[in-house]
Amino acid sequence: MYSDTSKLLVWQRSHELVLNIYEVTKDFPKDEQFGLTSQIRRAAVSVPSNIVEGKARGSSKEYKRFLLMARGSLEETKYQLLLAKDLKYIDEKKYKEVLNLAMETGRLLAGLIKSLG
Repeated sequence: MYSDTSKLLVWQRSHELVLNIYEVTKDFPKDEQFGLTSQIRRAAVSVPSNIVEGKARGSSKEYKRFLLMARGSLEETKYQLLLAKDLKYIDEKKYKEVLNLAMETGRLLAGLIKSLG
């Protein structure tokens, strides 16, 4: 199932988002290691993880439920990105770059959810 899921554009974009989040958070202050750094990484990783897990469940109803959880985690990630920008942990340019990827992921996720009815 995983190999099938990794072919989905929404999964590919969400995986790219995770890689970007790890990259931007590596320079967060050390005192955020167990705070915002950990929180935003967990939220971001949750997006592709829920896509994979939902697909592996084998039913459209379960898949949709996990996609909705992925969408929630994506929204959490977007807020935490904003917080990181406002705390000056990331600059405006990088914020917009990663946010645009998150928004593209969200559009793809919404389309997939809609297709499941």
